[in-house]
Amino acid sequence: MKIRHLFLAGILGLAVSLSVSAQPIPQIQLKRVFPNMQFTARPVWMCQPPDGSGRFFIVEQTGTIFVLGPNSDGSDAKKFLDITDRHPMLGNEDGLLSVAFHPGFKTNGLFYIYYNQKNSPADIQALNNGLPISFPFRSVVSEFKVSASDPDKADMTSERVIFETLQPYENHKGGELLFGPDGYLYLGLGDGGRADDPFNNAQNCTSFLGKLLRFDVNTRATVGRGFRARQLEYGFPPDNPFIHEPDMGGIGAQKEIYAYGLRNPWRYSFDRQTGDLWVGDVGQDLWEEVDLIVNGGNYGWNVREGAHHFKPGPEGAQYIDPVMEYPHRPDLLKVSMFPDHTIGLCIIGGYVYRGSKYPSLNGIYIYGDYNLGTIWGFRYDHAAHKVTDQSLMLSQKDNINSFAEDNAGELYALMQDGAIYQLIAQ
Repeated sequence: MKIRHLFLAGILGLAVSLSVSAQPIPQIQLKRVFPNMQFTARPVWMCQPPDGSGRFFIVEQTGTIFVLGPNSDGSDAKKFLDITDRHPMLGNEDGLLSVAFHPGFKTNGLFYIYYNQKNSPADIQALNNGLPISFPFRSVVSEFKVSASDPDKADMTSERVIFETLQPYENHKGGELLFGPDGYLYLGLGDGGRADDPFNNAQNCTSFLGKLLRFDVNTRATVGRGFRARQLEYGFPPDNPFIHEPDMGGIGAQKEIYAYGLRNPWRYSFDRQTGDLWVGDVGQDLWEEVDLIVNGGNYGWNVREGAHHFKPGPEGAQYIDPVMEYPHRPDLLKVSMFPDHTIGLCIIGGYVYRGSKYPSLNGIYIYGDYNLGTIWGFRYDHAAHKVTDQSLMLSQKDNINSFAEDNAGELYALMQDGAIYQLIAQ
């Protein structure tokens, strides 16, 4: 009898799953949250810590992180961290761009921020490993602790810089820190900026730029030998793809690399049910793309833009196609992987919906366009390795800076004008 009940439960569960996946992708609406929150700069990131407090942390690009209590209307916002005096935002795409809370945050109080800085001559000398290159900017990942006396304040004296790398230009800074289900810290960096990836960083695995990096913040690795040996402020996950490459005095393949061939991975996320890592990679002249990231994957930039030729590359090189792409111009739809997709200009990567409020959204990857404000969604079939359904979910005109996900799996959109909305199914 028990076996029969389990069999029936399995059949019913499969039927429900098939029924949901067979439904058309629904339309969505935006519901304003935190209406009394007042921003002085663009909100670019929002998340909740894994501590059960229900608080939201919101990042302003100019260098401030605010904390709001559960069920807040925004009027109770407090400054959690402030690095505006470091002037991290020099252009349109740099600044303080993300915060990530350690999986053990509830007990250890550790969190990490990603920001950018203008270099002094001493910074350049310290970071360029003796190479005759004088890059004016750098990207920084720092660890902090929460204040021992106030859970809504960062202890600014606790900062430990764990990673820095030089940057040639102000744009293409990627911009997100994220802990994966494996407990490691991920950082996406753009190709360094300007246009065309002039230094060929994305296909060069001696460079950190144009990559998705992965760190073990709980250990410390030693690199180099003899008098050149030095300890890093992080360790290398043992299955990073270049972990066994020779060190070569710091100019070999970087052991922090997880995936490469990216142009500007502005926003990315893990599917909390499957563990899949989805990246919205911002294109250049013609194409925007969504990639499903695998360990060691090469996603083609700057030999390809989307699934299309950009410039000559090594004969026989293998690149992973995007799962989704859309063009900047209507005349390109005829050569697109998805000719019935609408156009856009700058992708904002999103999330696979796994919340409980809107079952019709379950399993849909939701993403948008910064310039046009359009929000789309698609379903992906893992067995067939393809998108089975895709659709426009909302047309609206606000510039979308970022999407966000709370601890319950509900999704939000952060707008350039400072408004924050929850995504709800119609």
